[in-house]
Amino acid sequence: MTERSEDTASAPDAFDQFRPLLFTIAYEILGSAADAEDVLQNSYLRWRDIDQDEVEHPRAYLVQIVTRQALNQLRSVRRRREDYVGNWLPEPIRTEHDASHDVLLAESVSMAMLLVLETLGPTERAVFLLSEVFGHSLVEIAEMIGKTDTAVRQIAHRAREHVQARRKRFQPDAETNQAVIGRFLLAARTGAVQDLMDVLAPDVVQISDGGGRVIVAGRPVVGAARVARFLIALAQNSMADMTVEFGSFNALPALLLRSRADQHLDTVLMIEIDGELITGLYAVRNPDKLRAADVLRPLDRDN
Repeated sequence: MTERSEDTASAPDAFDQFRPLLFTIAYEILGSAADAEDVLQNSYLRWRDIDQDEVEHPRAYLVQIVTRQALNQLRSVRRRREDYVGNWLPEPIRTEHDASHDVLLAESVSMAMLLVLETLGPTERAVFLLSEVFGHSLVEIAEMIGKTDTAVRQIAHRAREHVQARRKRFQPDAETNQAVIGRFLLAARTGAVQDLMDVLAPDVVQISDGGGRVIVAGRPVVGAARVARFLIALAQNSMADMTVEFGSFNALPALLLRSRADQHLDTVLMIEIDGELITGLYAVRNPDKLRAADVLRPLDRDN
C-alpha cells in the first residue's frame, strides 16, 4: 500500500477529499462525533508526516489509518462507557434531510443500528462495517486491521449473524414520517393518551440519555401505554416552556427542544418509524453530546 502515487494532490487536499468518508467510518465505529473528530485529527497528523509520493492509493491508505486509530480509541472509551450514568446513547449528528437516499448508509448511522453495533466487540464492529457498509473485501480488511484472512472471515461471519438477529426493519418514508410526527405532537400537546397510543407501536421503546448531568428516566420506557403516559407528563411539565424545531439527525426525523427563554438546546429527540407507527424514541439530553448538534455532518461511504 506504499507504492508511488499518480495523485499529485497535497496532503491537506487528499485528506479533505476523503474527509466525509473517513468521518463516517470513524463515527460508525465509535458512536461519537467528538471521538471521531479526535481520530481524524490524529490520522491527519500521521498522513501529513509520511511521504505522499510513496502512496499509490490514498483512499485505502487513509481508511486503514482511520480504522486502526478508531479501533484504538474504541477500546479505550468502552471502559468509560461501562461506568456511564444511566442509559448510554450515541452522540447524535445532524444529517441532511435527504440523507436517507442511501438506505444502507442511513440505516448504518441510525440509533437502532448503532446500539446493535455497541453489542459487538471492537474488531467485530470494524469488520462488519468495513465489509457490509463500506464494501471492502475481507482480504483488504485483514490488511487494514492486521489479522489473517481466515480470522477476518470468521469474525465477519460471526458479526453478520449477530447483527442480523437484532437489526430492525429500516424503510425511510419522509412523507409518511411527517404525518406520523404531526399526529404524535398533537396528541402529546393535548394530553390525548389514546390518540398518542394509536401512533405508537405496541412494543415502542423510549430511551433517554442524560449522562448523569440532567434528570431523565433511568431505564428505557417500554410499551405504548407507558410511553404515552411518560411523554404526556413531560409535555405538560418540563417541556411546556420549550420550543420545538424539526430536524434530521442520524438520518432519522428529529425534534429539537429549546428553552423558550434563551433558546438553549435541551434535547434532541430522534424518532424511529416503521410504516405508520413509532417504534423508537431516542432522547439525548447530555449537554456534552449536544455541543456540536448544530454542525451538519456530510456522510459518505463510496468516495
